[in-house]
Amino acid sequence: MTEARAEHGAGRVATSAAARRVGVAVLAAAGFAGLLAGCNNSPNPKGSEATNTLFIAFQERSPRHLDPTASYALNEVPYTFAVYEPPYAYHYLKRPYVLVPKSATELATPTYFDKDGKPLPADAPGELVAESHYDITIRPGIRYAPHPAFAVDAKGAYLYHGLTAEQTRDKHSPLDFAQTGTRELVADDFVYAIKRHATPRIEAPVFAVFSEYVLGLKDYGKLIREADLALRKGLDPAALDKPFLDFRNYPLAGAVVLDKYRYRIRIKGKYPQWKYWLAQTFSAPIPWEADKFYAQPGMAKNSLSLDVWPVGTGPFMAVEYSADRRHVLVRNPNYHGSAYPCDGMPGDKELGLLDDCGKPMPFLDKLVFSNEKDKTPLRSKFTQGFLDVPEIERNDWGTDFLADANDSDEVKRRFAQRGMRFPVSIEPQNWYLGFNWLDPVVGKGDTPEQQAKNRKLRHALSIAIDWEEGYGRVFTQKAGETAHGPIPGGLFGSRHGTAEGINPVTHKLVDGKLVRRSIDEAKALLAEAGYPDGRDANTGKPLVLNYDYQRVPTPEYRAEIDWMVKQFAKLNVQLDVRATDFNQWQDKMLKGKQQIFWAGWFADYPDAENFLFLLYGPNAKAKTEGENNANYESPEFDQRYKQLALLEDGPAKQKLIDEMVSVLRADAPWAWGYFPYSAGAYQQWQRNGKYGLFTNDRALYYRIDAPLRTRLQAEWNQPHAWPLWLLAVAVLALVWIARRGFLARERMTASARPAPASVEP
Repeated sequence: MTEARAEHGAGRVATSAAARRVGVAVLAAAGFAGLLAGCNNSPNPKGSEATNTLFIAFQERSPRHLDPTASYALNEVPYTFAVYEPPYAYHYLKRPYVLVPKSATELATPTYFDKDGKPLPADAPGELVAESHYDITIRPGIRYAPHPAFAVDAKGAYLYHGLTAEQTRDKHSPLDFAQTGTRELVADDFVYAIKRHATPRIEAPVFAVFSEYVLGLKDYGKLIREADLALRKGLDPAALDKPFLDFRNYPLAGAVVLDKYRYRIRIKGKYPQWKYWLAQTFSAPIPWEADKFYAQPGMAKNSLSLDVWPVGTGPFMAVEYSADRRHVLVRNPNYHGSAYPCDGMPGDKELGLLDDCGKPMPFLDKLVFSNEKDKTPLRSKFTQGFLDVPEIERNDWGTDFLADANDSDEVKRRFAQRGMRFPVSIEPQNWYLGFNWLDPVVGKGDTPEQQAKNRKLRHALSIAIDWEEGYGRVFTQKAGETAHGPIPGGLFGSRHGTAEGINPVTHKLVDGKLVRRSIDEAKALLAEAGYPDGRDANTGKPLVLNYDYQRVPTPEYRAEIDWMVKQFAKLNVQLDVRATDFNQWQDKMLKGKQQIFWAGWFADYPDAENFLFLLYGPNAKAKTEGENNANYESPEFDQRYKQLALLEDGPAKQKLIDEMVSVLRADAPWAWGYFPYSAGAYQQWQRNGKYGLFTNDRALYYRIDAPLRTRLQAEWNQPHAWPLWLLAVAVLALVWIARRGFLARERMTASARPAPASVEP
């Protein structure tokens, strides 16, 4: 009796276990179905694709400078031009580029004066002009984005201008302060910005250029350095906290306020290119309140500065800064508004670029920048639709995708089916290999004899680098045209693509065809330089040169680096590669310790001067923090550069440019590199996409069709259902087999079990 009941109970337990297995299988299948239904491989937050947000990537590290006085790198452009408003801008659609007012009411017409202060006519020769005045009127009613620097109490006293280190200890963002404020933009903010280029506290890359032209700015720099030393007297020189350096206390003759909405910039002599600088963020307004706010104790330690948290009147404002990971800008609620243009170029209407004519901007509510260290995942996220543009500032992504399409019909069809657009344009820009003029081996040289030898070395290396092969046939995703000097085509003064534009150092005409000089000619020059067969003639040691590359050597960049090593190897010269990220590369340039380096330039304004100033002696990077990365210096070149500023486009200016380029070719401070093609990359739901090298405020014009993006992202990223269903079927089959086996065993056990004995009453 007891034994029989025990066996019967065990049977019930086993049967229940089998039932549970079936239940688990069913639940597992249901779970797989649920997983399938909710599968989402988007790197962006769920539902964000339906919001009015532009998703963009950035590579490597966060921008180094968002302070408009210091910012001069391409990767900083999307942020600074979204936050700040210079007096001028470029028309978004028109080519050639046309200046238009931005925060100013109109473009200022300069007035000229002679050495006695008497007015001169508008067409006065440059040599007669002693001074030029630019009187700029700004638009009334423009207000700054909300920021704690402007917060005041009921009596108008600033709430956060007297903070202690203890009060700022837990503050890491302007959003950590309870109150914000704003105020109207005034002329003094523009004057303050011009003065601030004299600061010794941050890098001011165009101070050397500005001080050549803004009246009194060079001496003003000395005055400010003395004032800074006086303020910091007795303090630890290495301390992050520095007393507020208030430029309002130090007048500058070259920048003066006329009234609330007007200011004057006084330029030495005649400088027609000055109008272009007024479209750069170097000329954007800076409120003194922000400068003072960030100068308080503890701010620098917590990365509270204009370099991280800019303060402007533009369409967007910064709300999130996660170093090397993510940056977010949102619509500035105080933005004064502007209208989308109604005129453009032939073909713009057909491309839909005039569909938003007259509509108020900005169209976007938010810009989200996410870090992608490698190109492969960045490319993948764009083709999957998770990025609206790969990188808003770069113009080589389109050529990259076009190269893929040309290599594969399948890729070409996919791009076409998805409506991705890669419009090609020609823009003034270049990439080059530079030689540091301060280096004893590849630079200028200390003696006339050494100078001649170093020049021949640079010539030999310039011949050996076959740019036609590398960036014409090998790296087709970065294709371009070989440069024979510093000035790209499309600018007045450029001889690119003409017989006069041939660099005789590296090329020659053979039967009417342009050919690169031979490696034998390069080897002969190398021997004359003191390095026969790539070895030092005196010591017999191999010639080893250091190469500073401005990118981390990911697989994509490694191929280019290896190619460059092979170019030098043609002469048996060894190239020691020192690849770093861009920020570290910039630090090396400032110290002037590089030997050979890779660099590029995207023009600030459409004038040959903006390329020639990259080799102007007073603009040397190591000496003045300017943009002359090669630290090149030539009295012949520098003298002509000063004359260039006096001339309008015409025969005299062309002759002068030809002479300057001739000097540069002979000295070869650069191996001239190539002029790359430009092509933007846009999704079909991203409206108003037109790349322009000078239209850096592109985010203002972009519009997103979020419903279309949501639908197409879902279509393009359908989960593969069959692996999940196959797994579910496999689990069910295993459970069914196990259950069948269990039931078979139970039947066998039941048939072998003896019948229970009867119990007599």
